[in-house]
Amino acid sequence: MKIKTSLLVLLAGTFIGGISLSASAFADKLAYPQKVVTLVTHSSPGGGSDVFLRELSKYLGKYVDATFIVENVQGGSGAKAVARTASAPPDGSVFYATTPTYVYTSLLSKPPKTYKDLEPLVNVFADSEVIFTRADGPFKTLQDVIDHAKKERGKWGAANPASLERQAAEQLKRAAGVTPAIVTHEGGGDMMLNVMNGTLDIGIGEIAEIRSQLDAGKLRVLATFNPERLTEKPDVPTVKESGFNVELVKFRGLAGPKGLPDNVTNVWDQAIQQVLADPDYKKTYTEEVLVPKFIPHKDYPAFVNNFADTTESFLKETGAIK
Repeated sequence: MKIKTSLLVLLAGTFIGGISLSASAFADKLAYPQKVVTLVTHSSPGGGSDVFLRELSKYLGKYVDATFIVENVQGGSGAKAVARTASAPPDGSVFYATTPTYVYTSLLSKPPKTYKDLEPLVNVFADSEVIFTRADGPFKTLQDVIDHAKKERGKWGAANPASLERQAAEQLKRAAGVTPAIVTHEGGGDMMLNVMNGTLDIGIGEIAEIRSQLDAGKLRVLATFNPERLTEKPDVPTVKESGFNVELVKFRGLAGPKGLPDNVTNVWDQAIQQVLADPDYKKTYTEEVLVPKFIPHKDYPAFVNNFADTTESFLKETGAIK
């Protein structure tokens, strides 16, 4: 599958390896041209991007002389959040949490403002997509879910229609030869509740979205779309190991309005490396099964554009767009 191969090559070839800086090396906060920075997400509270920004903002203030706040702008599968960011001044005061969603939304629905109207700033993480179900439910393996779908069709949960999670569900459907109903949600929190109450057989999302209920023993992870098993959860098989040839990895970063000045981008390049090296934050993101994958500002636009080109080719091949 072209999108799988190309995306994995991009992830391997573009991410720079290792964080060599230690948090203790930076005693003084970096000077920044804005006192308040708004981090915008299309996710509802508790969704993957919302959790990502709220955790990140806790640590940014240790290294950057500014106050960071999170703003949830829902609607249009991310289109409203992209438009909100694109219309802001390019002065470092407003940024958007980038994931594959903002590319998919741009290609599938053609909103007034697209990923092309934003300037990719930096990438921070690679995020693992997982398939989960309620712990007291009937499904012990991914094969159980597929067998059920063959007999009774069933219902699967995913994020908004233009998300990587939705594409993961569609690719799994095709690989398994089943036709469950895919129920989309604006946020991961709502989807998790519908999995827990039995409305949905499974949900597709990130560990961060389901951490509390996973730790409480109310949810079970059946498989990951990662190419390899999760280091933190070695007993969870990959989707491919389970017999279905689908592999996907999600990127998480930031983008701002076009025309960001050097005195903004340079600070973010330094700050993200410092934050990723912070031992307290490292403990947090490791628990959430996030892999640090820093891409500096000079390289991130090319990464996003390459991902968009690969995604567009895949969507054309499958007939999703013309």
